Amino acid sequence: MLAALVRISIRFHGIAIALAVLLLVYGSYRFFHAGLDIFPEFSPNQVTIQTESPGLSPEQVEILVTQPIENAISGLIGMKSVRSESIQGLSIVTAIFSENITDIHRARQRISERLTQLSDQLPGEANTPIVLPLSSSSATVLTIGLSSKTEDLMTLRSLVDWTIVPKLLTVPGVADVNVFGRKIKQLQIQIKPSQLHRFNLSVDDIIQAAKQAGKIQGGGFLENTNQRFTLQVSGLPKKPEEFAKIIVKRKQGQNITLGDVATIRYAAEPPIGAAQIMGESGIVMMVIGQYGANTLTVTRSVEQALNEFSDIFSKQDINFYPHLFRPADYIESSLSNLSGHLLMGSLFVLIILYLFLFNLRTALISALAIPLSLMGAILVLLEIGINLNIMVMGGLAIALGEVVDDAIIGTENIFRRLRENQLLAQPLPASEVVYNASMEVRSSVVYASFIIVLVFIPLLNLTGIAGRLFAPLGYSYILAIFASLLVALSVTPALCFLLLRNEHEIT
Repeated sequence: MLAALVRISIRFHGIAIALAVLLLVYGSYRFFHAGLDIFPEFSPNQVTIQTESPGLSPEQVEILVTQPIENAISGLIGMKSVRSESIQGLSIVTAIFSENITDIHRARQRISERLTQLSDQLPGEANTPIVLPLSSSSATVLTIGLSSKTEDLMTLRSLVDWTIVPKLLTVPGVADVNVFGRKIKQLQIQIKPSQLHRFNLSVDDIIQAAKQAGKIQGGGFLENTNQRFTLQVSGLPKKPEEFAKIIVKRKQGQNITLGDVATIRYAAEPPIGAAQIMGESGIVMMVIGQYGANTLTVTRSVEQALNEFSDIFSKQDINFYPHLFRPADYIESSLSNLSGHLLMGSLFVLIILYLFLFNLRTALISALAIPLSLMGAILVLLEIGINLNIMVMGGLAIALGEVVDDAIIGTENIFRRLRENQLLAQPLPASEVVYNASMEVRSSVVYASFIIVLVFIPLLNLTGIAGRLFAPLGYSYILAIFASLLVALSVTPALCFLLLRNEHEIT
């Protein structure tokens, strides 16, 4: 089969060279349009459940919230272990599943089904358990911030919660946006204890009155002979002044309202954290990427979405910090450095080849194996669903010195045989000489390539985080070596036949 490949490449050398050019063009297009990430997805298959329990102490959270959740999800197929953390007002339970047995999306579905059975077991203070979005192992794709000397934090937080975050969540690849700087605006009923005592009221009376006033309910419908009219209750209080007029109790023919026993106004929710930017209080947002999302692509999409708010920031005198933490900077700088090193390495290879062979065309033929092999490996990686990341690019960089070996061996032997053939009294056809010279080194080229590949096979068998990190490096290296073997058996003979078959070109 390999002999047939060499013969076909020489006979149809024009087609072989055209396919090589097409590979370079299409591979370059895919490479420059493909997203890049920092690392592969190295985190284990895990599902995180978060439950807020305002007012409960860590011990109460552990006993009343965390333990019921752990008991509910125990026994799921493929689950290896469960970790939990109980702090004041918050329970975090992490279920870890086996890597190769369990599909993470099915595991999340099973956990969600188990959590639906907990509604009657958790205390009333606990909120509904939430399965956190499936995020990337590198998690944060961008950290940004807002601050202002004219607007207070509550106004900034309202802008973030109601305008910026909803917009960012519409960007493909964004799993969540974590906001730090809790000045959440809310309508508060600030009870006056002295007034409660004066009117002989309890806190429950105030709570029930507020709930009843803010309750949205249907009004039913009215029917006649041929129509049905839906009724809608209107006039619900929306402003502090309207809430102040809500009647809590009637006493001796007099109405006691919320305004008589409490101060009703917009105020900030009691904070549990804070954020500073350049030494000033502000709002910090961490944009979390989805599982499998590409960091560079998502970052650029988020930045494009944020550009729409530039007019709002300038009109409200808001300082916007778009670059507090940007992992894409590391990717772009790494890509730039790696591209420069690959270009420099290719140049050195070309110079060394020319110094040893003393023929520019043979050096060019051998050096062409570098971009062809690397582009072939990149295309295969993208087609099988492996995103480009630093480990993949590192594997290609390691293979830089190896991918040219097969082409050098074939080109040097073909060059030597063609030169010897010119000295014969009856020179053989150039196609036959190129074919015979290629077949002479075929075995050594194939064996050398497979020996190099076998060295990297154990890298693919690593498990855990090490396997997730280093397996892409091994795949990229092995694919580059196989691509170089294919180039040496097809493109290299075709180029040698085209460029080195004339006598004056090999002297």
